[in-house]
Amino acid sequence: MPIGAIIAIVVVVVIVLIIAIIAGTYNSLVRTNERVEEAWSDITVQLKYRADLIPNVVETVKGYAKHEKETFEMVTAARSAAMGAKTVKAAAEAEGEMQAALSKIFAIAEAYPELKANENFKTLQGQLQDVEDKIQAARRFYNSGCKELNAKIKTFPTNIINNMVGHFKKRDYFEVSEAEKAKIDNAPEVKF
Repeated sequence: MPIGAIIAIVVVVVIVLIIAIIAGTYNSLVRTNERVEEAWSDITVQLKYRADLIPNVVETVKGYAKHEKETFEMVTAARSAAMGAKTVKAAAEAEGEMQAALSKIFAIAEAYPELKANENFKTLQGQLQDVEDKIQAARRFYNSGCKELNAKIKTFPTNIINNMVGHFKKRDYFEVSEAEKAKIDNAPEVKF
């Protein structure tokens, strides 16, 4: 076999190998990005479900604690902020406000034994606890996906492929701010 044919075969093999690496790397970025999108979708579904439960909780508590207008307004404002959040950062801020508001409303419920015994309130409380657990799980899944995507975008050779296509951007983690964590941490302890 002539040396020119061997060189041509080696060049073709190298080109095919490079194309395969580029395609595999790009497809890996696409899969990771889609996983992050799916995780964000899961979070928004759970946040919407919780937001839909909030008016029922407020109405149930209002029947027992009519003079707690400020707390009800806080919950309503937190719900509106959560529903209007368009970015991960805005959703995280709204999440912190919602946690603080819900802590206050459940603290009110602690002062009314007949409210704590109300079956409707117990059902709503159970549903809220369930959705909170789902939000936390979805948030962990989302943040895990963000970590993986952000790492891929920064590491070799994926960073080169991403710079060539310029399609994938660093994702923000869904974290509650330190100020909101302090509000939650300082909320009254509620035991049911």
